[in-house]
Amino acid sequence: MSELVISGLHASVRGRPILKGVDLRIASGEVHAVMGPNGTGKSTLAHVIMGKPGYDVTGGTVTLDGTDLLALEPYERAAAGLFLGMQYPTEVPGVFLDDVLAEALASQGRTDLHAEVRREADRLGVDAQFLRRSLNVDFSGGEKKRSETLQLAVLRPKIAILDEPDSGLDVDALRVVSRRIEEATREFGLGVLVITHYRRFLEELHADHVHILANGVVKASGGPELAAELERTGYAAWVDPAPQSETPAADPFADPFA
Repeated sequence: MSELVISGLHASVRGRPILKGVDLRIASGEVHAVMGPNGTGKSTLAHVIMGKPGYDVTGGTVTLDGTDLLALEPYERAAAGLFLGMQYPTEVPGVFLDDVLAEALASQGRTDLHAEVRREADRLGVDAQFLRRSLNVDFSGGEKKRSETLQLAVLRPKIAILDEPDSGLDVDALRVVSRRIEEATREFGLGVLVITHYRRFLEELHADHVHILANGVVKASGGPELAAELERTGYAAWVDPAPQSETPAADPFADPFA
């Protein structure tokens, strides 16, 4: 059993505080959904956990099975069992998806590349030719998310941080991707921290816990019923109004629809 523990996490960008004391625990087999209005730190949380440059951690800890993730480089965090599914995956011309997976599996001492990749590709409805395309280059939104889900399923991380995996998906792709992630929680005990705006995604990827992140802190936590409440009422009750004399500065690293 694995556990990602985020305790009192503070982080800033160019001197501006974004995260102001986030506390979360994600265990094997659990799905935690983080919801909240735009610009309140959801994508920042994902990037800080994975170690994206440009963020200053000013307080708190992030551990995976007792290992201090904040002391590790991003590739070391991945090797420790962390996976980040990005809202906007990076295009890597000339690097093929099956080559990426081959190197990643080799680093784990695994040699079951072809059988494993083909099996997962079939489950996700991915054509074999897709594996020999440059990573994310000219992929549609659905193809990018299927590609990331394929990588997740093959690599079998302990914890997956998924930043709006429903972004750019049509109804059919949404169902395929969310169901495969849901199955992974049972098949190999994947723990999931998913950032989403939409309850519809959680109808397929069933959240055990829902958290509202606003103004850089977790304002409330509950079960799936909390997502239903948000759909009815919105976030107004959870957002601290900015002082009238202040205009909040934009986070230059934030995704525009986070």
